[in-house]
Amino acid sequence: MTTLLDHIETQPLTDSTNTTTPAQRLRTTMAACRVRFTWFGVRKSLTPNQQARAAEAFDAEGPFLSAAKKILDTKDPAFRAVTAVRGKIEQYWRGLTLPFPEPGVRLIKQDQVESFATTMADYRLELTDAVANLDAHYAGLRRAAAVQLGSLYSDEDYPDTLGALFDVAYDFPNVEPPDYLVAMSPQVYEEEQARVVARFEDAVRLAEQAFLAEFARLVEHLTERLEGSNDGGTTKVFRDSAVGNLVEFFARFRDLNVSSNRELDALVEQAQRAVRGVAAQDLRDSAALRARVSSQLARVQNTLDALLIDRPRRRILRQTSSSGEA
Repeated sequence: MTTLLDHIETQPLTDSTNTTTPAQRLRTTMAACRVRFTWFGVRKSLTPNQQARAAEAFDAEGPFLSAAKKILDTKDPAFRAVTAVRGKIEQYWRGLTLPFPEPGVRLIKQDQVESFATTMADYRLELTDAVANLDAHYAGLRRAAAVQLGSLYSDEDYPDTLGALFDVAYDFPNVEPPDYLVAMSPQVYEEEQARVVARFEDAVRLAEQAFLAEFARLVEHLTERLEGSNDGGTTKVFRDSAVGNLVEFFARFRDLNVSSNRELDALVEQAQRAVRGVAAQDLRDSAALRARVSSQLARVQNTLDALLIDRPRRRILRQTSSSGEA
C-alpha cells in the first residue's frame, strides 16, 4: 500500500556543516526566472455616450460612472481550455520556484533550468493548440456576443483572428551587477552589490513566509478534516487531496528549502513523522489512527499559529530599531 511519504527521502532537512548563509545559498544556486503572457483582454470600457446612457438608469452623471462590457463569453469551453493552460503554466512555474522581491521574477534552481525550458516549450505548444481551437469557435462566440450585448456590440472591438493574441514567453533576467561597472565606477559597483545582497536576504524572508503560510493552511485543513464531525455526529469525509497536497508540500519544501528557519524545519519534520507509514485509506478506516495523527498535527498547527503571529511582529521591531539607529 502506498503511504503518504513513500516518495519522500528521509535525509535531514538541514545541513549543519554548511556555513554559508541562506541568502548566499540562494544567490549561488538559483537563477532569476520570469514568465510573461500575451493575453487578449475581453473587457472593454464603454464609450462616453454609452456611459451617459447607463448613468441615466441610476440618475447619475456619466463622468462619475465607470463601466465595461465583456465582449466574449469566458465560460465557453473553448475559452476555458485556453485559460486552463495558463493556469497550469502558472502553477508549474510557481511550484518550481521561490519568490523574489522584483515584480514578475522568481528564483529557480540552476540545475532545473534545462528541464524547465523543455516543459515550457511543451506548454507553449499546448497553449497554441488551445488557441487554435478557440479561433475555430471565434465566429460563433462573436455571434453570441452580438445577441448578448445588443446595442453595446461593436465590430471594432474584435480582431480578425485570435491566433497571435495569446502567448507565453520566459526568460532569465540578470539580477547581478554588470561587470562593466567595476571599471566604470567601483563605488557604484559596490553599491549595486550591496543592493543585490539585500534583495536576496529579502528573498529568503519571502520564501520563509510563503512556506509558513502554505504549511499552516495544509496542516489546518487536514487536522480539521481528521478531528471534525458533522452536525449529525458522523465523521467528516476528507479527500485524498487533503493528504496529497501535504505530501507535495513536503517534496517541494525539501527541494527548495534554504534552511533559513530552524523552527519551521523542525515542524516540517514533526509533521512528516506524524504521517509516515500512514495511507489515506488507513485514516478513513481507523478512528484510533485518525485521533493519533490529528493530535500530532494539532501540536504542529499550534506552533505554526504562534510563528505566523510572532514573526511579522519581530520583523517590524527589527526594522523600527534599525530606523531609530539611523
